[in-house]
Amino acid sequence: MKNYQFSTAFVTLYLIVYTMMLRLEVSLNVSLFMFSISPLLVIWMAYTILKYGRYNGRELNENEEYGYQDKATNS
Repeated sequence: MKNYQFSTAFVTLYLIVYTMMLRLEVSLNVSLFMFSISPLLVIWMAYTILKYGRYNGRELNENEEYGYQDKATNS
């Protein structure tokens, strides 16, 4: 799936539903099943964000290894 926004929304909704189900004391088997699947969903979400997400910040200069856009550079 190439839509990183869908994966982010789906995993967030999954977390909200899981949290609500815990608070409503739904069956332990259902809660454990959802808990056991959650790491796979987070990995899928991170993969789609890293692969298909867009970066709108500035590119690093030639001698920069990392950069902070909120700090002034002292050159």
